[in-house]
Amino acid sequence: MNDLDFLRTPEGRALLDEVRGTDPAQELAVATRLRRTHPAPLVSAALGQARLRQRAVAKFGAADAGRMFFTPNGVEQSTRASVAAYRAERLHGLGVRSVADLCCGIGGDAIALARAGIRVLAVDRSPLTCEAARANADALGLADLIEVREADVTEVDTAPYDAVFVDPARRGGRGRIFDPEAYSPPLSWAVAAARTASRAAALKVAPGIPHEAVPADAEAEWISDGGDVKEAVLWFGAGAAPGAVRATLLPGPRTLPGTGLPDPEARTPGRYLYEPDGAVVRAHLVAEVAAQVGGGLLDATIAYVTADELLPTPYATAYEITDRMPFNVKKLKALLRERGVGTLTVKKRGSAVEPEELRKKVRPQGPNAATVFLTRVAGAPTMLIGHPAR
Repeated sequence: MNDLDFLRTPEGRALLDEVRGTDPAQELAVATRLRRTHPAPLVSAALGQARLRQRAVAKFGAADAGRMFFTPNGVEQSTRASVAAYRAERLHGLGVRSVADLCCGIGGDAIALARAGIRVLAVDRSPLTCEAARANADALGLADLIEVREADVTEVDTAPYDAVFVDPARRGGRGRIFDPEAYSPPLSWAVAAARTASRAAALKVAPGIPHEAVPADAEAEWISDGGDVKEAVLWFGAGAAPGAVRATLLPGPRTLPGTGLPDPEARTPGRYLYEPDGAVVRAHLVAEVAAQVGGGLLDATIAYVTADELLPTPYATAYEITDRMPFNVKKLKALLRERGVGTLTVKKRGSAVEPEELRKKVRPQGPNAATVFLTRVAGAPTMLIGHPAR
């Protein structure tokens, strides 16, 4: 009996309940106690699953993570629930009622699709992964809407389904894979599968995908959640605007469409600095943000926008700049001491200095807070000091 089989039995579920929330520092003591009444491999399986569930809370929330079943790769590679829900709602809004979810993993996207009222065929070639996906569909009461099939996705007939969703594996034995043609399956295969979808298709790709790798008939969308860039999606078919780009920020959603603006001019620093959201930067839409706030770039090669006025936008965080100086650690340390700055946030673009390294050197002390930007202005290494605009 494998771990997941056992953990789904009444004894396994009882053991999972007993180890729920175990502090890592107490794990050895808990394991020693439980091994007196349970086989050691089963205790290890329950404690391992408890650790995975704790890690999964950040992606799935405590309520779902506490009922779901995970593999180490499944926790690492699953889509964050908020992102999966956004994508599922977009598909539902396009009239999609059935989806072939290829490379489904442990079922995170299938769960979001099913909760949106969409019938799902979830396909993966890993027996263990498929077992986890089935267990999760059952645990969350979605088994009637999710069919899990162990198969090679390249051999699955997707014709009976309204839409195709593909999430190719982007990690290998040596870590992350950056070449889209080295995905498993390759991006070219996923694109071909998307083009056969009867209504719509969505391909999840790494947010660092080169813009030149995006097919001309696809719409590219970069998505961030809480300020962290999570993924890019290539959309085909209904609702997709071929060649268009957009940045979507969660929660919200707030979507900034590309308008084809040229890169803004670099200018002298103004009173305010705007830090565009990472999805905006990845989508190459900094010019759209600059137009919204009436600003320009600090440097032609840096994605920081500067302006004289405060014009709030959801697509960038605004800071009021109080000081500007050439990069000099001693002068920064003296300024922070004079201002009584003990809480220092260090941000950088276009600088080789590591934030933690700088923090150690300046040793901030005091009751006040400040933000320092390590960047370039007109090509010169520069420090801009300020605070979030109010």
